Amino acid sequence: MDEPTGTVLFTTVGRPYYGFDVFSLDLASRRERRLTDGLSINFNAQFASAGDDEDDDDQKVVFVSERTGCPRVYLARSGFSQPEPLPSAPGSLFHDRPILRNGLLYFISAHEAPDKSFAGWSALYSADLEGREIARLTPYGSVDYSPAVSQTGKFVAVASYGSRPWGGEFHALNTDIVVFRESDPTERVVVAEGGGWPTWSGDSVVYFHRKADDGWWSIFRVEFEFPQDTDFSRFPLAPTRVTPPGVHCFTPAAMPGSNKIAVATRRRGKSYRHIEIFDAGSESFVPITEPLNPNFHHYNPFVSPGSRYVGYHRFRGESTGGESRVPNIEPVASPIKGIQMLRLNGSFPSSSPDGQFVAFNHDFEAAVNGGVKIVRSDGSSRWTLIKDRTAFYNSWSPTEKNVIYTSIGPIFHSPKTTVQIARIKFDLSGPERDVACDVKVLTREDTGNNAFPACSPDGKWLVFRSGRTGHKNLFIVDAANGEFDGGIRQLTDGPWIDTMPSWSPNNDLIAFSSNRHNPGDASTFSIYLIRPDGSGLRRVLLAGPEGSPEVDRERINHVCFSRDGEWLLFTANLGGVTAEPVSWPNQFQPYGELYVARLDGSGLKRLTWNGFENGTPAWHSTHAVGLGDPWSATGEGWDEDKLRGQFEEPLWISCNI
Repeated sequence: MDEPTGTVLFTTVGRPYYGFDVFSLDLASRRERRLTDGLSINFNAQFASAGDDEDDDDQKVVFVSERTGCPRVYLARSGFSQPEPLPSAPGSLFHDRPILRNGLLYFISAHEAPDKSFAGWSALYSADLEGREIARLTPYGSVDYSPAVSQTGKFVAVASYGSRPWGGEFHALNTDIVVFRESDPTERVVVAEGGGWPTWSGDSVVYFHRKADDGWWSIFRVEFEFPQDTDFSRFPLAPTRVTPPGVHCFTPAAMPGSNKIAVATRRRGKSYRHIEIFDAGSESFVPITEPLNPNFHHYNPFVSPGSRYVGYHRFRGESTGGESRVPNIEPVASPIKGIQMLRLNGSFPSSSPDGQFVAFNHDFEAAVNGGVKIVRSDGSSRWTLIKDRTAFYNSWSPTEKNVIYTSIGPIFHSPKTTVQIARIKFDLSGPERDVACDVKVLTREDTGNNAFPACSPDGKWLVFRSGRTGHKNLFIVDAANGEFDGGIRQLTDGPWIDTMPSWSPNNDLIAFSSNRHNPGDASTFSIYLIRPDGSGLRRVLLAGPEGSPEVDRERINHVCFSRDGEWLLFTANLGGVTAEPVSWPNQFQPYGELYVARLDGSGLKRLTWNGFENGTPAWHSTHAVGLGDPWSATGEGWDEDKLRGQFEEPLWISCNI
């Protein structure tokens, strides 16, 4: 088979709850206006400017929306009910940071694969508005983020990773500020080392953010004249710090014709990110969004040509109207024709033998929304099992419709923490959404951390990870009686972590993640295969040959088999980071993307591109039916969550204030 087929279910950290829309604020009247239509999520906008003479009252914006299942660029105009799709890179499922200037659309795309692992895919492109000519402005082999175009349109600045392989960082990316003429993108000048998210003031001043030596994210400034020849010897320049310590400042937007900058801030003692205007002349801040919406995060400001309006995106809230619910299952665009991609509002999906139901974990705190959830494959009719317990990772018995195996206890804990494997038998035929269950614990309480059960295709055995020896290794236990009557045997043994096993549909292999090749490093995992009798252990090499520096940087988790047993599905760090992490809500691993590969590591294909953390994928038994438009009105029997907009700041920002 040349390409895999089937349906992939997965989760994305936080993403279902964003509910972003683009807003502008009139600095004179302090009136806020929504510029996008409340459908899906809409973000990272810029005013569509033709130059300095653009009318500030004509609030056209280019922005990114995920309404088609992936980030694409749109134009919203005053008086038009629906946004207009703009040209995109053919085959691209990721677009970001659009700018419309002098009839050209600039944007980041991630559709061209680099020639090596651990290199980012993000690059800058331009297109005319008819989409006839699309040009790559980033040199092949290099990675660019967050473009900015000068007021005249003559110069472009980017946060560039250059041609270096990704170093593994994801808090503050080690990008430089690179400038080039729009007419000649091949002559690139590093004007400042260490910085991101550039913004122009005129044609000779660039502001950008970076983390200062004292630990505060701050805005810096460089002033220069672009060389008329190729003598770049005086570059890079030493930048000047603009914003003071004591407040995090990032994602700047310069206000033309002044020393003022719109910035996103996170202040000590505050719970939300807000937009403020910093006056570099008086060294003072003016709050913009906190007086209006004190309890919403506000992201990535942008400024109108005449500086009358400041724009940003935020959670739309209930008062503005628009989509207000979270679909249980949402279609996502797929790069492979034979694969249907579905985002789940939860984690650790597992489908019933007949493919009609999906079990998952909605939350990992019993007091919030714990236990095991079940929905129909069209996303409707949600039930709850054992809602008063913390549960994670599910395996539906392949031979029994109403039997699910799960882990009961806290997630992400030590080998000795009590976590138990449980067999849940239930009946969905009643009218109640909270379902009575027969719960049978299969592991002894004194055996520590037992988790991640996977059922054999004949329904007789479970493979799971246990910390009972002091290390996290794999064990096999009787699926009906557990270790009490049916017995248990150890499958792997060693001072490392073997975890998240998956049984092949042919019953001949078990795939799992392990750091056994580097036991001292809990951040590097690779895929291993083993037979159920413990023989034939081998590593699946994806980033390079055995022993190479590249392969030992792999962080690969959540591995499972395709339904025909020919492919592996997993999350990996092989493609680096797609967008500047500081510009997003918290993502634990913004390099977490989904991939598939054959069992020998060949045929590697990427499935997702975004700035989120994607994870816990599973190959669903069948194509979901009746999903239709996830944003259409729901019918009777649907049980879904309301958008809340309560997502966290990046933990590496909030923990430092």
